[in-house]
Amino acid sequence: LTVNCLDRHVEKSPNRVALIWERDEPGTAVHVTYRELLDLTCRLANTLKKYGIQKGDKVAIYMSVSPLSVAAMLACARLGAVHTVVFAGFSAESLAGRITDSGCKAVITYNQGVRGGRIVELKTTVDEAVKNCPSVKHVFVAQRTDNKVQMGDRDIPLEEEMAKASSVCAPESMDSEDTLFMLYTSGSTGKPKGIVHSQAGYLLYAAVTHKYVFDYQQGDVFGCVADIGWITGHSYVVYGPLCNGATSVLFESTPVYPDPGRYWEVVQRLKINQFYGAPTAIRLLLNYGEEWVKKYDRSSLKTLGSVGEPINNEAWQWFYHVVGEGRCTLVDTWWQTETGGICIAPRPSEEKAEIVPAMAMRPFFGIVPVLMDENGKVIEGNDVSGALCIAQPWPGMARTIYGDHQRFVDAYFKTYPGYYFTGDGAYRTKKGYYQITGRMDDVINISGHRLGTAEIEDAMADHPEVPETAVIGYPHKIKGEGAFAFIVLKEQTAHIDRVKEELKTIVASKIAKYAVPDHILVVKRLPKTRSGKIMRRLLRKVVTEQLRDMGDVTTLDDPSVVKEILEAYQKYKEKGSS
Repeated sequence: LTVNCLDRHVEKSPNRVALIWERDEPGTAVHVTYRELLDLTCRLANTLKKYGIQKGDKVAIYMSVSPLSVAAMLACARLGAVHTVVFAGFSAESLAGRITDSGCKAVITYNQGVRGGRIVELKTTVDEAVKNCPSVKHVFVAQRTDNKVQMGDRDIPLEEEMAKASSVCAPESMDSEDTLFMLYTSGSTGKPKGIVHSQAGYLLYAAVTHKYVFDYQQGDVFGCVADIGWITGHSYVVYGPLCNGATSVLFESTPVYPDPGRYWEVVQRLKINQFYGAPTAIRLLLNYGEEWVKKYDRSSLKTLGSVGEPINNEAWQWFYHVVGEGRCTLVDTWWQTETGGICIAPRPSEEKAEIVPAMAMRPFFGIVPVLMDENGKVIEGNDVSGALCIAQPWPGMARTIYGDHQRFVDAYFKTYPGYYFTGDGAYRTKKGYYQITGRMDDVINISGHRLGTAEIEDAMADHPEVPETAVIGYPHKIKGEGAFAFIVLKEQTAHIDRVKEELKTIVASKIAKYAVPDHILVVKRLPKTRSGKIMRRLLRKVVTEQLRDMGDVTTLDDPSVVKEILEAYQKYKEKGSS
């Protein structure tokens, strides 16, 4: 695999730029050629090998986006070790959970991270995480800043070791179905699941989708601003572009640092040709006005892409007309951690074929979408809505959930036997195009990050004064969705505001800051069916104020609970607006 991503390009054009690292510090881009990236990868691989990492071992990577973190992924692949990248914004507890579930032998991290001008303590977080992870034998620590961090018995200074290592490392020969990496994602039940991707199928699918969806041409500068901690970073920052011999941008900063012109300043300076980002960032920037965009020359742009959640019409129009000046193709791409790569997007298609705003539209080569009704029957014809399934396997699909194949079968193949169930609902238009309408389960999408509401509930349930919680998603102007928590307190609880703050801290430390609910509402009790299941549907109706359409409440244990919660919500809202 790394031969496809590195060696074959080094043979033909060693000095072609593989990565442009747009560091957090504005205007300090670092260019890395294919030859340099191979050298970095081999030295890192030899260092891992020296400390006992071999084929089949699991390695956690907890790093910000950089050439070294990309080399860490490729070094694992070169040895046949399995990497699991954990987004560097996750808490110590989240990291420990993933290390334990996958049985990692080593962790690769930085002393610190830098994001939006602020220092992020990465090594400290790793130290806290590995206290409870006996499987971890070594922690490799690279230097992102000049600050000293505490180094213990199992800690190894990465760059020092790499300097001593050979720059030649023969790649391990792998079977096409061996595991390349695992990546954890949220499901509708509590524990995140380790999605497993293969070698050949995954790489093929990432490369082909990268080439055809974005119309990538040799010599283009491909700018995907995703973090490597997410599947988008794996497929369209690292594996897809490198397999195609592309020049890929690594974006370490945020869209608003040092100001809201950052993306477009980078586009101008690096002459980016394809720009791939998330609707949540576009919605954020849209609020700052057009002058931040128009200040910079965007004439290099040919294709714009959107990923992570369905893009709303207003954001699409702004992205297309303001950023792309109405002359760039805009591809709204639908796919998932589990699909490995883009499954539905407006391109590839016939030349100049129509693109409908805010719609993923066309299935990629080999993807056969179907819509299912409640009875598990395929819905024929157009102008219809249903559960989105895929009818045939494709190379990039996940192979299993690590350590729990039964959960894999149950989650994706049991609901509609013979089909892969995406968890999303979709509408097929009169012309036969696909529009994704959102999740059909208790999963919300905060700023493009998938999060099971059960995960937030489980975290909050740890608070001694909170016996019951229910979390739902509600529409949020910037984030797409936000989390809204309903909580029941023990009778004698006095300091409600203190409890709310403690709950926010718990969620941040158990999951990540982005998972913290925007709203926490105290209620006397939650709406439950006679069998004790919480009716989140009703809570959603309350928060979105669809009060005339409460649906069937006869299955509720006590229907009067609805009025109770409505009153509490109204009071909460009035307090908020005052």
